[in-house]
Amino acid sequence: MQACNRAIVARMDSPVALIPQLAAHLVAAGGKRLRPLLTLASARLCGYRPDPAAIIPRHVGLAACVEFIHTATLLHDDVVDDSQLRRGLASANAVFGNKASVLVGDFLFARSFQLMTEDGSLKVMAILSKAAATIAEGEVLQMATQNDLSTQTARYLEVIHGKTAALFAAACRVGAVVAARPEAEELALESFGTNLGMAFQLVDDALDYAADQAELGKTVGDDFREGKITLPVLAAYEAGDESERRFWQRVIERSEHIDDDLDHAMALIAHRDGIGVTLARARDYAHAACDALAIFPDSRLRRLLGDVALYTVSRGR
Repeated sequence: MQACNRAIVARMDSPVALIPQLAAHLVAAGGKRLRPLLTLASARLCGYRPDPAAIIPRHVGLAACVEFIHTATLLHDDVVDDSQLRRGLASANAVFGNKASVLVGDFLFARSFQLMTEDGSLKVMAILSKAAATIAEGEVLQMATQNDLSTQTARYLEVIHGKTAALFAAACRVGAVVAARPEAEELALESFGTNLGMAFQLVDDALDYAADQAELGKTVGDDFREGKITLPVLAAYEAGDESERRFWQRVIERSEHIDDDLDHAMALIAHRDGIGVTLARARDYAHAACDALAIFPDSRLRRLLGDVALYTVSRGR
């Protein structure tokens, strides 16, 4: 991870001063670096041995590439959502403006594709470029379902697969590719990443109605104010009586808010166990992620990856 962080900082550099300034703001905000960590861990699980002569080992370069794709989408998402907080600090768009955030996001996407081409594997490029396209599709699909309480749970799951799980899956699969492992192992790691990503996003959506703002690292209730359709809302709406449904139609479909609406929404979600429903589904995905690792011999690293999936769900408790 230290080598990956060095690669990230080096590739964020540019003679255009605003780019490294904005990038430094992102680095200072921290972040879990979970996606690049998954690439590194997957490569190690598959027995990858880097070329000692390489300036940047393949798995390190691709881990940085994964992080650039993720960070670029965050920059663009914060502009689309007009988010003011990211990881507990002012978001890049709040500090530098929307135009700079969008353009630096474009720069990071371009850097990610430079790293893919430097790796030289068409298979790696196919996996990561497909993930980048799927993320964009997921975000557009989320926009299309916004404020629409007729959205089915299956369509919501399709949204979070696109916007989150696809990159988790690609991050894990390329670890097996660089290690030249059989396709069965590639697909097992892809399944692990997909299920982990689904669990991760479900918990994030639950936390938007259940977490402390300092803990969450973003403004609690953002999803509510933006009219995003997430499982806690769908569960509460579907289980609600006529009065409750009228409330959800006003605040989600018509975006008509008064001061106490977020508190009332959280109370209704708690009353209808929307958080419990969401976390139960997240636990199912987390266990499916653990099961996907069964193809690999038992090892400390395999157990740690399983623990990551289980920990993801524990954040929601």
